[in-house]
Amino acid sequence: RLGAPTPDEMGMANVKQQSVGGRTVTVFENDEKSKIATLVLRASTNSVLNDLERAVDDGVHAVQMACKDGRLVYGGGAAEIECAVQLDQFADSHPGLEQYAIRAFAKSLECVARILADNAGWEALQVVADLRASHVTGKNDMGVDIDQQPGVKSMKDAEIYDLMSVKKSALKLAVEAATTVLKVDQIIMSKKAGGPKMPGQ
Repeated sequence: RLGAPTPDEMGMANVKQQSVGGRTVTVFENDEKSKIATLVLRASTNSVLNDLERAVDDGVHAVQMACKDGRLVYGGGAAEIECAVQLDQFADSHPGLEQYAIRAFAKSLECVARILADNAGWEALQVVADLRASHVTGKNDMGVDIDQQPGVKSMKDAEIYDLMSVKKSALKLAVEAATTVLKVDQIIMSKKAGGPKMPGQ
């Protein structure tokens, strides 16, 4: 439920003042079990504090999304590689020019695994090829291993998962951005208004 907390949810609290980091703060304590909690963030600089605040917001939103839709998919690029393999098989059933667009879309889904492999310092092309070979043979839980060579491991054994709602939203936004760019058929460059410059200007 989103909104102001009710008195029953707030409960009772003890109020006191204490010094934290050289500053006097007011602390509300509750010994009983309560549904409300407060996080106090401290950092050396404002930029670090802003990063911490964004990290907390991301974590809270992730939990909120998990409560709304708890379906999970394998992480580490496994879901994207499986989608790419399925799209390649789907393209085989389209003999016309559509198959080239389908295969290009499937190729674009490999970017997640490729970037993960690059950031881990592995040979990205080899890792993606190994992932594709694993998924073609039915091992759809194989993803990028950033810790050990050869850079491929089971995401199920490693317990690495992603929210399906997040994957779905990211894929939808990426497709909308790509289609918007493809719809652009003319670019008009802006120029300064007015007539030609007079001599000496």
